[in-house]
Amino acid sequence: MNLFRNIFKPTKSDTSKATTLTPPSQGEFLPCYNMPTDEKFLSNFKINGGKFLYCITLDEVFGALDNILIENDWYETDVSCNNELLKSKFSGYNLNFEGDIRSSSFFFSTCESLIANNGSILFSSNQLKEIRLSNYPKNIIVFATTSQLIEDIGDGLRNIKMKCNGNIPNNITAIKNFTVLDEKNFMSYGSSSKNLYLLLLEDL
Repeated sequence: MNLFRNIFKPTKSDTSKATTLTPPSQGEFLPCYNMPTDEKFLSNFKINGGKFLYCITLDEVFGALDNILIENDWYETDVSCNNELLKSKFSGYNLNFEGDIRSSSFFFSTCESLIANNGSILFSSNQLKEIRLSNYPKNIIVFATTSQLIEDIGDGLRNIKMKCNGNIPNNITAIKNFTVLDEKNFMSYGSSSKNLYLLLLEDL
């Protein structure tokens, strides 16, 4: 993706670390311009409160996940995960991937798409089964690739329909509030908010 490669190209002295991205700033009085899909997603995702780690190699993904687990003291804890490939790929972290949703430290998942125009992440029953997203742990780690970046939710629904041979799965939902709100504050009642980390692997 042009934004990621041009701005955050790794140097020879530091190619083993994932990069936490910060969207480029734009002056208040500068004219608006049509941002590329990747830049638009990055900007909106950060505004929504998401934590974004861009990785060029799978080894960088492993390193980024290791840092997240250390930062939050999530090693040797229960994890909710519905994806067998994720369980296999990340089996070396001493995590219990069969953890109960109610007691798990975090939900580890893939997603359907990354939606640029509002910085949200699209899920379906392919990731959530038939369980509402609000019933999963407040902490979520999503593993996705740059090829999943799309412009809007309509593109995401079309992609799901094509992938499932015309049969749209149940439980399709998008989340775009990644700042966990105070549960004691009645103004936040009913809000679907999650503390979300996005591990984004370059595959284009």
